[in-house]
Amino acid sequence: MALFDAYKKKSAYKAAMNKITEARNEEGSKADQLFATAYEGFSEVVEGDVQRGEALYNWGFGLLHQAKDKPEEESVKLFLSAISKFTFCLLVSPNHLGAAIDGGVAYMDLARIMGVEPSDELYDLAGEFFENAERIQRGSAAYNLACIYSLRGQPDACSKALELSRESGSLPEIDDIQGDDDLNNVKQSAWFVEFVEKAQAAPEIEPVDESQPQYDVEGNLVNKNKKKKQYENVVDGVAYDAEGNVIRTLEENSEQPQAVEAAAPEPVEEKPETAEVEQLTADSEEEKKPAE
Repeated sequence: MALFDAYKKKSAYKAAMNKITEARNEEGSKADQLFATAYEGFSEVVEGDVQRGEALYNWGFGLLHQAKDKPEEESVKLFLSAISKFTFCLLVSPNHLGAAIDGGVAYMDLARIMGVEPSDELYDLAGEFFENAERIQRGSAAYNLACIYSLRGQPDACSKALELSRESGSLPEIDDIQGDDDLNNVKQSAWFVEFVEKAQAAPEIEPVDESQPQYDVEGNLVNKNKKKKQYENVVDGVAYDAEGNVIRTLEENSEQPQAVEAAAPEPVEEKPETAEVEQLTADSEEEKKPAE
């Protein structure tokens, strides 16, 4: 199967390269169409390599955090390098939630360092990453989007995003929310004050599927050790998985009652009458024997 997949990817790669060659000889919409087809082919070649995807994500994650402690010029380069790693990771693993969130975080950090206006394209690009994260897991990047909406003077959208973040269980600590400068435009709003009071009093958090990877707003994996619950179907004391394979028998895990050691029977005292009868019988038998 692995050999077939390798052959298939090699064929897709050759076809994509041919499309690039054709596109370079064309112009306008015809060239764009050929380029797009080639890109789809390249995507097919690299997609599904989980190990490569994780390596790219962790590479980008390191660059992202390294950039936070560097001078402006160097940090810009590191942020851009991190973004490229997250982008490539999503090309290899389209549903990598950490890369989707951290890519947006990197763009927002880059926008702050460069001092651009909230309407700048950098915030658009950050929003695209966060929207992709929302596609992967609803509510995972809702708080990040709320920050962008606040910066851009969109209080209604900000309110809805914050509520979604609270409902999905991805809302940061209240102290962190109140100290977040990105929300300065809405902090004096009556709805925001009410939202904070509601979140402090009795947060209504929907149950989270712990079998799926969960990330915080910075893209850090928070349930790394969670394992997906295995499906079991118990029939006549035997547990089967979804494919009908035997997982275990109930006797294996059930506690067996410890055997109770039988008490030795108490000796029965012979009645005097019984002893006398036996003695008389013995004497009678002795008398019947012929004398030698």
